Amino acid sequence: VQLQASGGGSVQAGGSLRLSCAASRSIHSINAIAWYRQGPGSRRYLVAGITSDGSTNYADSVKGRFTISRDNAKNMVFLQMNSLKPEDTAVYYCNAKEGGTGWGGPYWGQGTQVTVSS
Repeated sequence: VQLQASGGGSVQAGGSLRLSCAASRSIHSINAIAWYRQGPGSRRYLVAGITSDGSTNYADSVKGRFTISRDNAKNMVFLQMNSLKPEDTAVYYCNAKEGGTGWGGPYWGQGTQVTVSS
């Protein structure tokens, strides 16, 4: 499956952005889809993930501010980001894992830049 992320941009602290991840085929059977981010000089890590049954997982740093959702009919996954902080600045990637448990599959989108200014 090919993934295409979009929706990044530049906002001021406290603002909102909505990221979209479009899949090239049905995501109905894809167990885990997640958003990762990588800031300058940092490793890439999971921000939010959602399973096929709708279970979600969030990094502590974004709980209460970010919401992940999926639309199986449109083959898309979204990340609504509210109350953005400068430390949210990073390149955001969507990722898909078809089977098994856990997160982190072999399919990655190209990344979309999010920049939050103070």
